[in-house]
Amino acid sequence: MKKTLLFLLFVPLLSFGQATKFVRQALRLNDPKAQIELLNQALEIDNKHLDALFYRGIAKYNLEDFNGAILDFTKIIFFEPDADSYYNRGNCKFNLQDFDGALFDYEKAIALDPDLIGAYFNLGNTKFSLEDYKGAVEDFSKVIRFFPNDYKAYSQRALAYMELKNYKLAFKDFGACILIRPNSRSYYNRGYALLEINYYKEAKNDFLKAVKLNSNNAPAYFYLGVSHFLLGEFQQAIENLSIATLKDNMDYDAHFGLAIAYHHIGDLEKAKLSFKRAKNLLGARGDNAVSAFKDTYWEVNEKQVFRELFHKLNKL
Repeated sequence: MKKTLLFLLFVPLLSFGQATKFVRQALRLNDPKAQIELLNQALEIDNKHLDALFYRGIAKYNLEDFNGAILDFTKIIFFEPDADSYYNRGNCKFNLQDFDGALFDYEKAIALDPDLIGAYFNLGNTKFSLEDYKGAVEDFSKVIRFFPNDYKAYSQRALAYMELKNYKLAFKDFGACILIRPNSRSYYNRGYALLEINYYKEAKNDFLKAVKLNSNNAPAYFYLGVSHFLLGEFQQAIENLSIATLKDNMDYDAHFGLAIAYHHIGDLEKAKLSFKRAKNLLGARGDNAVSAFKDTYWEVNEKQVFRELFHKLNKL
């Protein structure tokens, strides 16, 4: 009887060891699909093998199978809730734009592990997406307390301050980003924020620095052109918007910007050509062409300029 009992106990022990072996083999691979094949074998042996479920969830996440990953992390949470599983499930939900679900999971992760700093950052991004900008500031501030030189946390907190119209603190954070990483992106981000509050000259200076540091920063050339245009510097606007179209010939906003800049200097032929290009890119046709420009930069941000000049261009 004892021999039989020992034999029966030995079989599941061997099976568990085999499942763990498959998990270890999977972790040596870089291909998520191959990892999943091995982890599936582990779970066929032991469907409650938490490591196999966890790493299969990670592999599915890397393949952007977010719903599949959620199922694996949810199984772990059912059997043995832990911060990492809540955190990773929150990431899946965030990618699916289930921001309320992500909020719940990140808060659970933090409750289980208050030192999980990545969860604070992602919680801040989630609150930002839910337009809880004050809450976002609080979470990004927690990250900064742990990591005083965290570029992304300063950058995201600056954007949250902008939404709260706390421009003084926003630009303090944009300045911190430039001190940490004085690169094209940092100057571009601050320039864009300055443009939003109508500080055209200051925005222009930042965009100039952005393109100087990275001549391939096509959006910076576009907004540099916009800044020149709004300052009444139409020739400089044309120069930079032309560069923007050379770098991205599908940029209908840049083509429309060229059209209105050419119109201002009286070059109606070039204005007509640029306007036609913008309309073609947007699929604008006939008398209803204006509707095709809905949600474009000029229609959203410079409505008065857009309305006045669109009709003039349409008559050319």
